[in-house]
Formats: sequence, C-alpha cells, structure tokens
Amino acid sequence: YTARDTADPQAAAISALGEAVAAGYDALRDANDAVWAETWEASDILIEGDEEAARAVRFSLFQLLIAAPRHDEHVSIAAKSLSGEGYFGHVFWDTEIFMLPFFIYTQPEIARNMLMYRYHTLAGARQKAAAQGYKGAMFAWESARTGQETTPRLVPSPEGELIRIWCGDIELHITADVAYAMIHYWRVTGDDAFMRDYGAEVILDTARFWASRAEWHADAGRYEITDVIGPDEYHEHVDNNAFTNRMAVWHLETALEILDWLTAHHPKRAEALRTELDLSETALAHWRDVIAKMYIPYDKATGLVEQFEGFFDLTSVDLEDYEPRDQSMQALWGVEETQAYQVLKQPDVLMLHYLLPDAYPAAAIDANWDYYTPRTDHTYGSSLGPAIQAALVARHGELADAYEHFRRAYRTDLMDDRGNAGHGIHAAAAGGVWQAVVFGFAGVHVMEEGPAAAPKLPAHWTRLKFRLRYRDQWYEFDLR
Repeated sequence: YTARDTADPQAAAISALGEAVAAGYDALRDANDAVWAETWEASDILIEGDEEAARAVRFSLFQLLIAAPRHDEHVSIAAKSLSGEGYFGHVFWDTEIFMLPFFIYTQPEIARNMLMYRYHTLAGARQKAAAQGYKGAMFAWESARTGQETTPRLVPSPEGELIRIWCGDIELHITADVAYAMIHYWRVTGDDAFMRDYGAEVILDTARFWASRAEWHADAGRYEITDVIGPDEYHEHVDNNAFTNRMAVWHLETALEILDWLTAHHPKRAEALRTELDLSETALAHWRDVIAKMYIPYDKATGLVEQFEGFFDLTSVDLEDYEPRDQSMQALWGVEETQAYQVLKQPDVLMLHYLLPDAYPAAAIDANWDYYTPRTDHTYGSSLGPAIQAALVARHGELADAYEHFRRAYRTDLMDDRGNAGHGIHAAAAGGVWQAVVFGFAGVHVMEEGPAAAPKLPAHWTRLKFRLRYRDQWYEFDLR
C-alpha cells in the first residue's frame, strides 16, 4: 500500500497482514501456486534439446513476470526491473520495444497497464517538449512517476571524472518507440477503447513533436533532424540518424492513419482531439510534407542505410584486433575518441529493419547485416542488441549466427557474462530473449486470420512449444 491507495497505508498493510495470518500459510501457498500455474500456462516456453536455453528463457520470463504491474496503471517496468538499483528504477524504451511484446501476446491486461503509465505521464512529456521549444509531447529518455526527464546530466567515470550525459536532451527516438508500442498492442488485441480514449491522444500529440522538430533545409530541399543520439550511444550529436528519421516518418504516417480511423469510427472523439491538439488542415499538410521530404541516408544501389550522416567517413576498425578484452570499446578508448570510429554499441540500422521489416527490400537487410554486424561491440556494448539481432537473422535462416546472438543474450544475467548483474538484471534482454524465440526461431508473424509460424529451429532443438493470445483467442504452437 502507498498513499496513492489509501490515506493510511500503514493501517491498510497491517490489516492485510492480519487477514493473511488468519488464512494461514497453507491457504496462502495454495492461492499463490494457483496464480503461478495460470501465469505459466499463458507464458511458458518449452524447449526440448537445449537444457541451458530452456532454463535461461524461463529465468528471463520469470524476471519480467515478477516485476509486472498487474494491478496498477501508474507504474511500468524499469530497465533493471525490481532487481537492483541500476538506473534508479527509471523507465526507458527498453520497456516498450523489448519487454512489452511478451505481455501483449500473453497477458495483454498487463501490457495495457504499462501503456497507460505512458498516458498518465503525458503531461510530463508535454512539459519537456515545451521546455525545448517544440510542440506536442516529447517523452523522457528516463521516466519516473511524473514523466518529466530524470536522466542525470553528469555521472562520474571510474576515474572520478564527471561525464556529461546527453541522452535526456537529444536521444529522441523514445517518443516514436512509445507510439510504436501502442500501435503494436492495439493491432494484436483489438482494444479499440484504449486507442479511442488514450492511445490516439498520445500518438497524435507526439506526432506534433516530430513535425515541429523536423528542420527544413531549403538548399537541399529536404527536412532533417540534427544533433541527436540514436540507439547506438557510442556516437553523440549526430545529424540525420537513420533510425530516428525513419521512425519519425513512420510515426507521422501512423498518426494520420489513426486520425482517419478515429474520424470514421469515433467522430466526436476525433473532433475533440483536432480542437485540443490544433490539428488543422494546415498542420496535417505539414505532416505530409515532412513525410515526403524527410532525409533518410539510404543508397538504393548498395542497399546500405548509413547509420547517420558521415558515418561511412569514420575510421573503420577490426574489433578482432582488440581481443581478448573484458571491457567495452568505449571504456577502452574513452567517450570522445570512440566517436571517431565505426564501432557500435548496438546497430541502429538492424533495429530499424527489425521494427519496420517491410520498409526496405530483403537484399538491403542482408547488406546492412553484413556491414554493421562486424562493427558492433556485441559482448560489452549494449545488452539490448544481441536478442534482436538473433530474431532478425533467424528470419533469414542464418541459424548459426542467430543462435550465437541468442546465446549471448540469454546468458547476460543467468550466467552474468557481462559481470554487471549485481546492478540489476537486464530486463530488456529478458524481453528480447522471448522475441528471439517467438519472432525469430518460431518465425511468428500475424496474418489476416491470426498469428502463423514459419519456424527455423536450431538443429539441436527437437521441440518448441508456446501459446499466444491474439484478439482474445489463444493459439497453440507446438513445433518439432
């Protein structure tokens, strides 16, 4: 109990404890076991032929389940869940992009609570946008109770030197990530009431931010987004980060679709939001102009998407020359020097291909995989990357590469391969492991009639079994 629940939390807690004592241990244990049995029936993944992976996947799901906001829509799951003090319990894009899909497909009621947390922090997002001189809502890179920015501006290095942290100022993609998660939830669950009453307002107001953040460069005849940080945090203050720009375009396109849907099905709500958010025809025409003229550094001839403008001009490095090592390349070189090299904390472009699989041809995905994978600091960079890389490459049937990245992801905490699990488990990696299994090896994709599988199982897996919930119907997958 907290003061949000009752005027006297202590009295409420003592009363509940009294009821528990009266019920007795056996009754409490039986009730607990019944809830866990129901939870695992929805959530479990059975892998036969790979005991280590089976155990690690269940460990990952358990970590997500024990941190889930089952009865509270004002909180979410922090980057370290409830397992440690790393990041002070703040909520990042880790939640929406990495953890949320597991809940969307197995416990959508919890997923809804997590998205409602973002709705309840919309005021903070609006304050952040206004403070930086933009319209609409701009979500905090690190969010807590109010949604106001909580990213520390300075943190000490191991040597005691203060390092300026720019993520809270210029890592913008979080705003599109939240909208992406809301659309994902809506399309899987069909929860029109959520979209009508909450999701549409968030998606439309955050689209206003992107429209005001896009910069018109008349000399080039295009819109640009300059001075940002993409998911690859080894490079700061970059211009035209491909992930950020393309997700901003997706966001604006999707916002227009949501407004059309709202107008067709809930015209009074649509009209109210048009008025409240100043969605005039002039404003919407500007959105369409940004969509049409946003600069994305993409070469159709080679299929390569340049991570950001000028990335290809940086110094290329063979990371094998630095093995063996027990620290990240950024720790080895320093924050400033690392930015001069084609070395990635995590591969932005591959994440873009994962989230928007139809945005580029398959040949482009292959070309970018071949280019960016050897330039990524897999072991000591971001814990977010390996599972997504596993899911992405598994779809293309490169199972040896997929399994290598999958193993790197699932060993993050259970085996403490990075040596930092003491700060708290990597909840995004835990959610990514589920995605690697379900969207990667099982090849789950949603068709008009529901979810289907196109499995490409590792050779030593003899069976993969799990359940998914789509539009209030359970689908059983038993792949051998």
